[in-house]
Amino acid sequence: MSNNDETDVMSGTRKRTHQLLVTTALRLFEQGMLPTVSELAAHAGVSRATAYRYFPTQSDLISATVDASLAPIIAWKPTPEDNTQQRITELLNLAYPQMFKHEGALRGALQVSLQQWAKERQSSEYAEKRFIRGHRKEILLKVIEPLKAHYPQEMWDKVIKSFSLIYGSEVFLVMKDIWKMDDQQVIDMTQWMAKAILNQAKSDYPADND
Repeated sequence: MSNNDETDVMSGTRKRTHQLLVTTALRLFEQGMLPTVSELAAHAGVSRATAYRYFPTQSDLISATVDASLAPIIAWKPTPEDNTQQRITELLNLAYPQMFKHEGALRGALQVSLQQWAKERQSSEYAEKRFIRGHRKEILLKVIEPLKAHYPQEMWDKVIKSFSLIYGSEVFLVMKDIWKMDDQQVIDMTQWMAKAILNQAKSDYPADND
């Protein structure tokens, strides 16, 4: 076997191990667990040393599982000719079913984020790597792109920030846990709010339609 062949085999092995760990983590999250890296290793049937090579901290583990959960959303590309209303409708229809599919992982990510915030408040010496939540800005920038050609920055800046309050795991926590909505009701409500945001923005800033 050549050196290149050996590299390919190792690469494949690493990918399979990584996939095993992420799949196991997603399953544990859906069972209501918030696994440490050591606990993940035990459930996946690999050594702790192996698991820590892939995920040195729990934050790394959470980031990987969240990225896996949201992969279709992160990869989403709107149709170029779509306007902002069509884009936010498309995004919400794609995103929320995917979030509901991995609700356990997203709730776990929120829990870890809150726990880390509390520990930082309690001790200035807290040095654990923070779980950094991302992707929302980049995804919503795709949504509001058509507005930029027709409206001032002040307007679309308000729109993207408002959209960030109707798109995300915190949103379905409020609607499900407080208002007891089912999945479709959550989607319908966020779609209604998206229309309200755009209607108000266009009322405040009359211009050519996007």
